[in-house]
Amino acid sequence: MIRITPGLSIDENVIDFSFKRASGPGGQNVNKVETAVELRLNLNAVNMPYDMRERLGSLAGRMITREGVLVITAREHRTQEMNRKAALARLTALLRTAARRPVKRIATKPTKASRVRRLDAKSHRSTTKKLRTAKPRMDD
Repeated sequence: MIRITPGLSIDENVIDFSFKRASGPGGQNVNKVETAVELRLNLNAVNMPYDMRERLGSLAGRMITREGVLVITAREHRTQEMNRKAALARLTALLRTAARRPVKRIATKPTKASRVRRLDAKSHRSTTKKLRTAKPRMDD
């Protein structure tokens, strides 16, 4: 069981791992060993709250297929086990972020003092700009 939050855990049997050859540098090893890991989690098989699923959809974006499968690929390490751990770490981090409810914003009004300060600053700026205007001189 992978513990996401105190009330949410995911059974490891629901997670499917597939391995493939990673691209990039690595010499002959890259052509022989399947080190890249593709983690697949069917979100329909996981019991999670609806609002968390919505947040996960916006966070994961294109990592979720039309069928509702979350796909995470890890290929940054040279060993299969390290890539497997990296994919699991990314999955838990993503799910923990989605589990956190956003704090509701409380609309506030500006205080009377802040409104007075704003208007004073505006009038001061207006006075400064008025003093810059060129006054016509009367030459006799």
